[in-house]
Amino acid sequence: MRSRRWKVPVVALAGLAATAAAQTAPASAAQTAPASAAPPAATATATAPTATATATAGTAFPALASPQAFRQPSWRDVSPAAARDRQFRGLAAVSSRVAWLAGTAGTVLRTVDGGRSWADVSPRGLPAGIQFRDVEALDARRAVALTIGTGTDSRIYRTVDGGATWTLGFVNRDPAAFYDCMAFFSPLEGIALADPPDGKFRIVRTTDGGRHWAVQSSAGMPAALPGEFAFAASGTCLVTSGRREAWIASGGGATSRVYHSTDAGHTWSVSATPVASGAAAGIFSLAVRPFSLAVRPFSGQVPDASVTSGTAVVAVGGDFTAPTGRGRIAAVSIDSRRWLSSPGMPHGYRSGVAFLPGTVASLVAVGPTGSDVSTNAGLTWTSFDTGSFDTVQCAADGACWASGAGGRVGLLSR
Repeated sequence: MRSRRWKVPVVALAGLAATAAAQTAPASAAQTAPASAAPPAATATATAPTATATATAGTAFPALASPQAFRQPSWRDVSPAAARDRQFRGLAAVSSRVAWLAGTAGTVLRTVDGGRSWADVSPRGLPAGIQFRDVEALDARRAVALTIGTGTDSRIYRTVDGGATWTLGFVNRDPAAFYDCMAFFSPLEGIALADPPDGKFRIVRTTDGGRHWAVQSSAGMPAALPGEFAFAASGTCLVTSGRREAWIASGGGATSRVYHSTDAGHTWSVSATPVASGAAAGIFSLAVRPFSLAVRPFSGQVPDASVTSGTAVVAVGGDFTAPTGRGRIAAVSIDSRRWLSSPGMPHGYRSGVAFLPGTVASLVAVGPTGSDVSTNAGLTWTSFDTGSFDTVQCAADGACWASGAGGRVGLLSR
């Protein structure tokens, strides 16, 4: 795969930081009002590995409507020929050579040669009709895969020999629970998420790499809204950063929301977002990127209103019954409390999003109507492909994989 780093200014993150600094009266974490316009002016300086920029929040966002020029990315097809009747919503991008797919008909595939060939490593003896929706992998041998459904259809399997054998680590025994996605803080500690069976989202936790799982107390979880749930669409409704931070994306209720934990998923706060929400709408995917920056208010503003570091969070979704709709699809935040609706939306409902390695603020979002790229931390988006994907993930070595319906799998060329 050809590799080229996009040189991206961090004015996007600077503008977001200025937004946070200008809002000197923080909103309640549980009742954050969606941001839809730029706030009063403040000066922000953001420092990142490749660039430094200064922006005024009151004027920066219009300027961000036109992303910096970049070489048009594209997907190189590496689809497994024998899986055209499968849909792969579960994807683990390990490297440019190693990736795992998990999907319908109880199918798990693995490549160790960059997608030139795929091995069927599916667990044997699965219940009829079982569907995988998430897979997390450390390397070519170790992976954990999640199946979805009510009751005992929600399961978690683990392999340490490249899929030659699998062990069953978790079976859901609550008929009201439905598990959606999972994420890991380290090779040993991870969590999986279930829709609210009793008024709150449920977490199960492993501390031995997926060998065993235990249901966590719901005492640290805020109450769910009526009808609120997570979408098992891409394996990215639950994401982590480092060993302590985690985020949950929701929809289904009156408001789409993001839950945030700073203690490895034991306790959570929650904030409202401007992304559309409803019976088939909400946030389907989250992408996170830590950063360091400083915000210096103008004279007359609060002198200590500054942000020195944080995590940029980009949320994408929409209404899957209206896949070409472009209203209220994406939002961004730098503090997981206050959210800005993207001034330039992706070109339709999107179920997956990922930050691109080796860039400051570039992302790819995918969905059934195509793929979009953002070079300004999710504020504006440019379409570059019209094919269908459900999920996208990027590996530490810079490789970005996507997968979806019709067995389609792609590697990003940029």
